[in-house]
Amino acid sequence: MKLSVVIHEAEEGGYWAEVPAIPGCATQGETFEELLGNLYEAVEGCLSVDVSPAMVAEHDRVLEIAV
Repeated sequence: MKLSVVIHEAEEGGYWAEVPAIPGCATQGETFEELLGNLYEAVEGCLSVDVSPAMVAEHDRVLEIAV
């Protein structure tokens, strides 16, 4: 699996990154090498979370919105 990652230079030094395909998945590192290691851990952690499906009743509506 390949994921796109957006890497930013942090104002206070170092780097931080986010994974747009996994909402809320972000990490940081003082060096680029540390950031890469932290990215693998962050993605693994985000993907390992067991999220139970939402309960949808017969008359409920399901919408997808962009925020």
